[in-house]
Amino acid sequence: MGGYFSKPEVEPPSLLLNKEWRAVPQGNKAEYLQFVRGFEPFKPRNDERNEDQCIRILLHGPIGHGKSSFINTVDSILQGEMTGRALADACGGKTFTKKYKTYKIKKGEDGTFYPFVFNDIMGLEKDQGVCEEDIKLAMMGHVKDGYTFNPHSTLSKDDPYYNTNPSLSDKVHVLVCVVCADTVHLLDDDVMKKMRKVRLDARDMGIPQMAILTKIDEACPEVKADLRNVYKSKYVKEKMELLSESLGIPLNCIFPVKNYHSEIAPNDDLEMLILMALKQMINFGKNFVNDCKCT
Repeated sequence: MGGYFSKPEVEPPSLLLNKEWRAVPQGNKAEYLQFVRGFEPFKPRNDERNEDQCIRILLHGPIGHGKSSFINTVDSILQGEMTGRALADACGGKTFTKKYKTYKIKKGEDGTFYPFVFNDIMGLEKDQGVCEEDIKLAMMGHVKDGYTFNPHSTLSKDDPYYNTNPSLSDKVHVLVCVVCADTVHLLDDDVMKKMRKVRLDARDMGIPQMAILTKIDEACPEVKADLRNVYKSKYVKEKMELLSESLGIPLNCIFPVKNYHSEIAPNDDLEMLILMALKQMINFGKNFVNDCKCT
């Protein structure tokens, strides 16, 4: 019971904007799935070898921010069942991914695969983790599958895992930075500088770049309650703007997502966000390959 000096009840400020701050493309999950499943191997323009081309997508970023989990989530969506091929560590701490590995996603029972692949890489840390030079070599196609990263030295030209003459297929066609929404403001300055260096190296190679902001549900309770609030969330908008300012990646190249984590059943809202990001990766990669002058 309130008295004369009782403070009036004040509602907490809303975490949601009145309308979406990003216009979401029209379409539903089925349409995005149709695009991905309908994307066929293609032959780049001006390619005298007339070979089918696969899009290579390299994920990089700080340790424990969801690179491997993103691969598993895409794989789960396209397989129609939960998968866990890219091993991830729920405990955090040191990087769990040690080797350079290519993940192909099975398309049908006849042994065919989708014409895009993901490359997982050791995470970035302040004094440990993958060397920026190794990421550069990977983007150039010099790192062979199975190479074990050494935080203290980069891949040498006389190493058996060094690819001396990379083809267009060996090179990276899209670079994707993966960062957690709930901890982007806590990232160490040294790690940010490393990511910025990788971004500048990719720029010099003309490689298109994107970022995915993971764990959006942990950054905003309104998004946790309903993923469809993502583009109304003040918190998510602020985290995306911070990432854009820190790395220089345009806002329209940053996609907020939630990876499968505790779920054991499909979630259409989660999958829609993942598929929107995946479609952009495919489009960026195909455009980059077509613009390359193949020799």
